[in-house]
Amino acid sequence: MVLEYADAARLYVPLTRLDLVQKYRSAEGAKPVLNHLGSQAWGKTKARVRKAMKDMTDELVKLYAQRQAARGHVFPADTEWMKEFEDSFEYNETGDQAQAIADVKRDMESQLPMDRLLCGDVGYGKTEVAMRAAFKALSDNKQVAVAGADYGARVSSITRLLSSGLHPSR
Repeated sequence: MVLEYADAARLYVPLTRLDLVQKYRSAEGAKPVLNHLGSQAWGKTKARVRKAMKDMTDELVKLYAQRQAARGHVFPADTEWMKEFEDSFEYNETGDQAQAIADVKRDMESQLPMDRLLCGDVGYGKTEVAMRAAFKALSDNKQVAVAGADYGARVSSITRLLSSGLHPSR
C-alpha cells in the first residue's frame, strides 16, 4: 500500500502492516492538510495525536478502575418462579442465547455493576435474554424499563403476573 504526502512523497506500507492504516474521515467535502514527511508540522501532528491517545488511555484506565471499585446490587440466584417464567418461552434457546443468558445472570449475581452490551441480528433472541434479566430484577423488587420493538407479549405477561398478586418474591 502507498500513502501519499505533500509534494508527492510516498510511504510504502507492507501488506502485513495494513492494520496500522485507517481511512481518513472528516466533514463532507473537507480535505486533509498534507504534511511533508519529517517536517515540523508533521512532528507536531504526531505529537498531538500521541498526546490525545495517552489522555484517552489514562481516562479509560481511570474509568475501569472506578468500575472495579464500585459495588452494585447483588441479585439472588434463580428461583422456581424464574424457572417457570423461562419454561413459558415458546422456543428453545440457541447455544449462543444460552451463553448470553448465563453471562447476564452471572453479571447480575455479581457485586460488580454490570457492564455488558448484548447485540445481534434481528430475530436472534435478544429480547428473550432481556426479558429473563427483567424478570430476575422484578423478582428482587427492582424497577425495570424495557424499550424495544418486539417486547409487548412478555411485558404484558409480566404485568399480568404482578397485577394478579402472584409476585415472585412473595
